Order: sequence, then C-alpha cells, then structure tokens
Amino acid sequence: MSAIDANSPVQMDDPQFEGGVWEFLYDMPAWGISLIVHVGILVGLMSLTYVIDAQQELLIESKVIPDDVLEEQYVVSTEITEDLGSESQINIAGPSLATAQQSGFDNHKEQDERLEEIFVNPRFQQPQTPPTPNEAEMLTSLDLTGTTEHVGGTDGAIDRIVQEIAASLRQRKTLVVWLMDESLSMEGRRAEVAARFEGIYKQLGQLDIGADEALRSGVIGYGENVHILQEKPTADLSDLLKAVNSIENDKSGQEKVFTAVNEAMRVFLPAKRRMKANMMLILVTDERGDDYAMLENTVKRCSREGVKAYCIGNSAVFGREKGYIETTWEADGETFTEDLPADMGPETVRAECVQIPFWLAKTRHLNRMSSGYGPYTLSRLCTETGGVFFLAADNNRIKWDNVVMRRYTPDYRPVANYVRELSTNRAKAALISAAEITMLESGDVPIPQLVFMANNDNILRQQITEAQKPLATLDYYVMQLQAQLEAGESDRAKLDSDRWRAGYDLALGRTLAMRVRALGYNAMLADMKSNPKTFTKEGSNQWELVPSDEIGGGATVRKLHKRAMQYLSRVIDEHAGTPWAYFATAELSAPLGWEWQERQIAMPAQNMGNNNANNTPRPQFAPEEEARRREMRRRQQKKQMSRPNL
Repeated sequence: MSAIDANSPVQMDDPQFEGGVWEFLYDMPAWGISLIVHVGILVGLMSLTYVIDAQQELLIESKVIPDDVLEEQYVVSTEITEDLGSESQINIAGPSLATAQQSGFDNHKEQDERLEEIFVNPRFQQPQTPPTPNEAEMLTSLDLTGTTEHVGGTDGAIDRIVQEIAASLRQRKTLVVWLMDESLSMEGRRAEVAARFEGIYKQLGQLDIGADEALRSGVIGYGENVHILQEKPTADLSDLLKAVNSIENDKSGQEKVFTAVNEAMRVFLPAKRRMKANMMLILVTDERGDDYAMLENTVKRCSREGVKAYCIGNSAVFGREKGYIETTWEADGETFTEDLPADMGPETVRAECVQIPFWLAKTRHLNRMSSGYGPYTLSRLCTETGGVFFLAADNNRIKWDNVVMRRYTPDYRPVANYVRELSTNRAKAALISAAEITMLESGDVPIPQLVFMANNDNILRQQITEAQKPLATLDYYVMQLQAQLEAGESDRAKLDSDRWRAGYDLALGRTLAMRVRALGYNAMLADMKSNPKTFTKEGSNQWELVPSDEIGGGATVRKLHKRAMQYLSRVIDEHAGTPWAYFATAELSAPLGWEWQERQIAMPAQNMGNNNANNTPRPQFAPEEEARRREMRRRQQKKQMSRPNL
C-alpha cells in the first residue's frame, strides 16, 4: 500500500473510511444533520448555565474568610495624588475619571434628580414645615386639669365650667352639684353665678350632646352649717334658680367647705350610681375653708368615687394666710365699705414668706400681693380629683407670666410628704419656722419714726428718746429671725426647687436688710441726741431721716449690708418676673443707710398750755374742721362695732 500525501485531498472512497462515521454522516439526510447541530447548541447552552449557577452558589456560600486573609495587613495610602478612581499605573483617565473632571463636585446631582423623578410618587406632595404656633395657641391646647387657671373673672370661670360639663356629657350622663359659700363677701358672686345659670343650661342644650336627658344638677349652701337646697337632681332651671336665690348670708364667719363636700357625697352618690353618671362638684367661694383638717380624707373619698372637684375662687395672698376682701354692709341706715381680712391662703401647705414690714416702700399692695395660685387646700382638692381651680378674682395689679411661674408651682402632694421633707433639709425647716414667727408677731413689729420736730433741742431729744424705745424690741425680733434662718444656711445648696431657693434667699436677705437699717437708725439717733445738728436754712423746724448709700454703725453693720445685698441681688437675678424678685426689688428700692435732712412745716395755731405731758405743741382747729373730725371718729367707731365676719 502506498503512503498518503499529507497535502493531498482526502479520498472518500479510500478503504480506511469504509463503514466509519464519515460514511454515516455522508449518507445521513439534511434534516438529521440539522437535528444534530441544534441538539449540540442546546447542550452547549445548558453547560454554560450550569457554570454560571455554580459560580453564584460559590459566591453566596463563601462567607468564611480564610485565616491567611485575616492575617494579611492592608495599608491605606494617605499620599495626595492627582489621579482619581483606581489610581492605575497607566496614565490614562478612565470613563468615570473623565466624567468626574468634566462635571466637578456635583457630578451625581443630575443622576439624583433623574432618580427622584422616577421613584417619587407625583401624587404625594412634599411635606411643608408648619409655622411655629405662638405661646397663646400652645397654652390653649394644653391639658390644664389639676392646675390654677386664670380665666378673667367670674364670667370667664363660668364659660370654662360650661366646657368642662360639655366634655363630661360627651362621655356619659353627668350629675353637677353646686356648692355655694353663704358668707357676706360672696353675695355678689352668687348673684353673678345665678344670673348665668339660664345661659349655662341653654348653651349646653344647644351643643347637641343630649344635655336635656343626660344632665342633672343639685345645689348646696354652706357656712357654719350645710344646707341642702336642691336635694333631688333636676334638669329644671327654675328649681335651680330658686335654690340659689334662697341663700341667706351667714354671719358666723365660718366656711366649712370640706364638711359641705362630704355632705354632697353622702346625698348625691346614690343618684350618681343609679344614673351611672359622672359627678362634678363646683365650689363657689373666696376663702380656703376653716375645716381644712378634713382635707386629706375628703380628697381620698372623692378620688375613690371618681368625683371631680372644680372651684371658682380667689387667689391666695403671696406667702400669707390672711388676705383682704372689699366688703360692703349696712348698719342703722348707713353703708360702709372696707377691706376686711379673710383666710385666703397660703398657696402652699404652710406660709413660706416672712412677714416683716417694709420701712420705706408702699406696703399696701405688697402685703396683699397675689401668689398667682389658689389656696393650697382647694387647689389640692381639685388637683387630686382631676378638676381645675378657676381664678375668678385676682386683684393684684401685677400679672405674673404663666410660663415663668410654672417653675414655681406649689407642691400639691399630701401634707405628710411636705412635713417629712422639712425634716430632711434644715434650710426648708428654718424658712417655715421664721415665717411662723412673723405670723405670730408681725403686728408687734414697730415702724420707726423718721420725722422729728426740732423747735428746740429739748423737744428734739424728747422725741428721739421715745423713738429709741421700740428699737430694743425690734432688734431682738430681727436677731431672732436672723438666727433662725442662718441655722439652715448650710443646707441652702441642697434645696431642690426654684420656689424653695427663692423663698429662703428672700427671707434671709430681707431680714439682714432690716437689721442693717435698724442698727444704722439707732446709731443716727444716738449721735443726734448727744450732738444735735444745727439748721442751715432759715425757717427749718424738722429733721427727717432719709435713705443714704452711706452705711453707718461700724464694721459689723457693713458686713451685714454686704450679705444682705448678695442675697437680695441673687433673688432678682435668678428669679426675674416672680413675686420673690418683686419683693427683693422693693426692699432695695431705697439704700439701706441713713442721713439727716432738714425740713420746714407750717405750724397751725397752738395752745402752749401745760396740759400736754411733754409740753409739745397741740394744734387748734377751726370749728368746722373740728366738727368734721368728730363725725369721722363717730363713723369709724360705728364701722368697727358693726364690722361683719368673713
């Protein structure tokens, strides 16, 4: 057999191909060859899919990092380079680098905007920032339950009561019990409430809350005794008006408010249960109640039965138990009007303000300054039961900022908690003790004489001698207060509220200031008595002590002056816009030192007889003036004899 040439064409009829694959393919029809080709393609595609799936599975399952990779250290270069992106060794900018150089720092802005157009639903608007509400709008939306609310008089209080009743009626049936103070000072307010009764119930009937069917009311009057004036709960307005108008003034001066609350619970609780209703007590009064020893048990009973207490009342006098109410009465055909004392406070469990006089400031409004809160007793009753104390009468000419005063809200927890805290802080205990001392002895604290007649040296010396006598009592009194307050000074830093800090600083600051004034006053009198001054102006006949920045009396007095200024200035700086700062400012409205100034006063006709013990001139008045003065004395005596009890 001859060899085959590698470059020669294959001879199909060569014997070695006979019966082989090529012969099979050569003889296969065209459709068979097509079938084989397509099957091959499908097998190839299947193998490709298998490889991709295997790689993805490998990537998903390869979560454990080999130890040798963990041990490998990577170094991040901090060298500044002009190249961006991958820092390729080839000095050719890739597409991303070229784009970044062309677009600058905002190269993603356009793409972000396009994505936002795609994915943001155009049906939803972007939220707009709402305007910030003013303070008044925020306050009106606050839940004022359990607080003292300033409503601007009795009419404002009635309007708020209507809102509270309407809110209760939207929940369920409601039983309202009105408790009316029968004291003389309440005659006007009772008339105001009665005049608004028709409007109250008509307004509730127009609110489409079913008041005609769901609202029932009762009426109680109280003074020394409790009177059930409308015992059966009724919706009849005429019956309610008849009950209120039947109240007679109580002359005892007693207001047993908590006795009345407990009687209301006894009488009306069965009706509340039958009606399955809410129950509201509305107290109309101007004092704290004389039976306040019943407070805690009354609070517990009302809370247990789910009875809310509301009060239309007066503000407590700042830091004091006694306030004053303008009262008009008749006696033997004559009408008298006077501010009479009443138990209107304090706004805390115990009085927290020392009641020492102001020597130079106008004290009438300071001694009657409103605290901005109701009395503790009634405020606590409202707070614990979920009601509100409505401040219907606040005669104070200064209005405190409610936002500022929130930091000084009294502690309305039980009395036992208050007393327990006094035993844990000596500054608190010292303040309360000092305040109690001034309440007992405030009427005995003298106001020093500042003007002295000086017709001659003898008259001047006699007046100075008389003026010095009360100074011994005053100095002892002020030293007692100072010692009491300083006993708690070491715990002053531990006081836990702005109210306590302001109260303690004001008390000690005012006490020290009074001592500085008293010691300096005594020194000035002693010097004038031993070496009377000579007038420099013709016609002068009086010497007057006036405030001065010059502090006399020695180094001890100057040291006390420095401490007084520190305490009072701290009150003004740290408690601005509060009654404490106002008191401190009033105390410092005049310097604490003294100096003499000469004065001249016109002298009336005088009787120089010896019937005056001190031989001092006694003025003589014209007959008409003398008659007027006698009439004034007669009316004053009659007023004192007929003065009613509040």
